[in-house]
Amino acid sequence: MNQPNQSRPEEQQPSVVIRDRRRIDPETLQPREPDEETPEREGGEHVLEPVDRAGALEDQLVERTADLRRVEAEYENYRKQVQQDQATRAEITIAKVLDSLLPVLDAIDRARGLGEADGGLWTVVEALEERLAELGLERVGAEGEPFDPARHEAVDHQVSDEVDAPVCTAVLRPGYRVGQRLLRPPRVSVTEPPGRAAPAEAAPGS
Repeated sequence: MNQPNQSRPEEQQPSVVIRDRRRIDPETLQPREPDEETPEREGGEHVLEPVDRAGALEDQLVERTADLRRVEAEYENYRKQVQQDQATRAEITIAKVLDSLLPVLDAIDRARGLGEADGGLWTVVEALEERLAELGLERVGAEGEPFDPARHEAVDHQVSDEVDAPVCTAVLRPGYRVGQRLLRPPRVSVTEPPGRAAPAEAAPGS
């Protein structure tokens, strides 16, 4: 006859200890020293104080915020550069078109000087000049303004005691510009005080 099973004392299971061997600390994202021991509690649970966790999260937030601001600054610089390039290309295109119309404007000036720009032709001329002005075309060169070799083309010159510095006394052909871009310098006649070299002459040694 079988003997009833006798209850055996419950066998004690060995505790399992898991050690964190990762070389990068998952909380601080910093490399660990080879001899650094990660504090653990029984069962392998990593011990991290609430204060340390808050500090690590704050550091990560500061780093991500700095990255975001850097990306925003780079994008803003790129956007401004694109806008500047587009404006420059548009100005160059307009300048080329207007430059091709300068001979037409010269013909209009000659007709106006001969008194031929009247009636219906005068209406067309006024409409054309207004449209060109809207595109930024500006006439430059006027009698009495100081002579500037960077902005004027001297055709002839005279000497007079009545002036203290070179002056444009006659505009033989008007100049034009678009914005800061000079399409054509005005041709002028220059009057200068005695003892100065002619504006059109090259400087010695050049």
